[in-house]
Amino acid sequence: MGDALPFLIQHGFRADAVEDEAQRFERGEPFPHIAIDNFLPPDHANFLSENFPTPDHPVWLDWRKRSPHQYGKQGPGDCSKFDSLDPLFRLALQEFNAAPFLKYLEDLTGVKKLLPDPYFKGGGLHQILQDGILDIHTDFNRYEHLELHRRLNVLIYLTASWEEPYGGSLELWDGGGDGGQCIKSIAPLYNRAVVFKTDKRSFHGHPAPWRAPDGVTRRSVALYYYTVGREPDLDYNTRTDFQSVAVKELPKVD
Repeated sequence: MGDALPFLIQHGFRADAVEDEAQRFERGEPFPHIAIDNFLPPDHANFLSENFPTPDHPVWLDWRKRSPHQYGKQGPGDCSKFDSLDPLFRLALQEFNAAPFLKYLEDLTGVKKLLPDPYFKGGGLHQILQDGILDIHTDFNRYEHLELHRRLNVLIYLTASWEEPYGGSLELWDGGGDGGQCIKSIAPLYNRAVVFKTDKRSFHGHPAPWRAPDGVTRRSVALYYYTVGREPDLDYNTRTDFQSVAVKELPKVD
């Protein structure tokens, strides 16, 4: 049975590379991060890509009713509509909450006692449509429902054949809209993962609009990880703090 499920994450995932990756992660600027190409085995990435929900799939919330800071960004909000997904695709998402992947993240980042989010609040899947943006922001890092503290973001890009004119690169900033600047720009290449520490200093987004040909969307698996304890001397709250670097007026909806 296991051979028929290409998305199963085995114990020892990326064990041969994690020591070097951990050093790169710690050296990341403007905050600890790493971009890893060919992150998943090819069959695993291809499975996620081939089964990724289309823009008209019922799993998505209506982005037109959400936020001008996230123009054209589709997300499910949480797992409440995951029943509409292909069952095997749902299982593939759950694999990122299982012990082998958590062990890898702990070894990579040095953050121990990591916990996944079974509800996928704010994450799971993201898709950016034509002209879509994501304003520079810091994420909520106090998770009241589970009384946890957010510590890591993991983004796995599934956009095939990305080209520079498409835009949509992930930008890491050293501050907010007033005085902040982009320090690192990371293209959303197929099967590239970006892992970074999440706190109120980790300003990120993709303010450059997505300009791919019609029908080509910017697709990613978005995963967030938590601990019971909080990191000392850091602020924690439930807000997503947008910086108004990139804002677009939402279309009118009847």
